[in-house]
Amino acid sequence: MTMDIAGEVILAALALRVFGRDAVVLLRRLAAAGVRAGISEMRRDLPKGAKDPHHEGQAS
Repeated sequence: MTMDIAGEVILAALALRVFGRDAVVLLRRLAAAGVRAGISEMRRDLPKGAKDPHHEGQAS
């Protein structure tokens, strides 16, 4: 292992140690926002007379 590669590995490990927890928190918040957006999309009201393509052919 050359000194350049060793330096880059150490720098990457240090960056992961410093920013790892923040990255995980950010990813969890993005996932939660996606779930909220999906639920909002499922709950929106359709105009009168419009057919819901997701529920066509299903018994009510």
